[in-house]
Amino acid sequence: MKSEVVRLFQTLPHDCGYYADRSAQNLVIDPSAPNLAAIYGLALTRGFRRAGGHVYHPHCAQCRACVPCRVPAAAFVPNRSQRRCLARNADLAVADVPAAYTAEYFHLYRRYLDARHADGGMDHPAPDDFARFLYTHWSPTRFLELRKDGRLLGVAVTDVCAEGLSAVYTFYDPAETARGLGTFAILQQLAWARRAGLAHLYLGYWIAGHPKMDYKRLYRPLQVVRGGQWVDLADDAETAVAED
Repeated sequence: MKSEVVRLFQTLPHDCGYYADRSAQNLVIDPSAPNLAAIYGLALTRGFRRAGGHVYHPHCAQCRACVPCRVPAAAFVPNRSQRRCLARNADLAVADVPAAYTAEYFHLYRRYLDARHADGGMDHPAPDDFARFLYTHWSPTRFLELRKDGRLLGVAVTDVCAEGLSAVYTFYDPAETARGLGTFAILQQLAWARRAGLAHLYLGYWIAGHPKMDYKRLYRPLQVVRGGQWVDLADDAETAVAED
């Protein structure tokens, strides 16, 4: 069988999106590679992630804080807080639909970014930013809609690969924060993976102790990459999280 050559590029240093006093770099699979769609699923198993048409992996010179993580769908057991979230949102209709641009999606996306990322560089998006960030012509992307009586409350952008689902991004109505729609979206993606017989839900990168990234360890069992291998995140004093 003929082997495939995959070219990797390293970005120039840029401001880190998680720590203001750090710079960051990524390894990016050649975005013009004709086989990018075919190798994307395998790249997920190697700790890569997709943003728009780029499949990347953090590769920072002085920092290894970003750790690839995934949840084995069949083994996942919701904790007490997650069960309450499911009950709180039992009135929502959930459906996966093809990824596409619509005025309804964009209006919700813009409201979410303006509320959650004010002055952070992602606020005030243009319509072109929507597709450029969330999906591309080759990506196996579906939108998981969350609706209440027909009204769109949230969208979980989800890539569907043979190796599992990848939670790319979720945006939701900023007026509905009490529902915990981000948590609900992940729980629905895990249920989707189980129904489809897919082994994992890939959650991107976990950063221990980070206020925006540490929540991923609440989804147990969580697997992380250590020494090039997927291993269970230890449930010890350093990583344990009490249920609320």
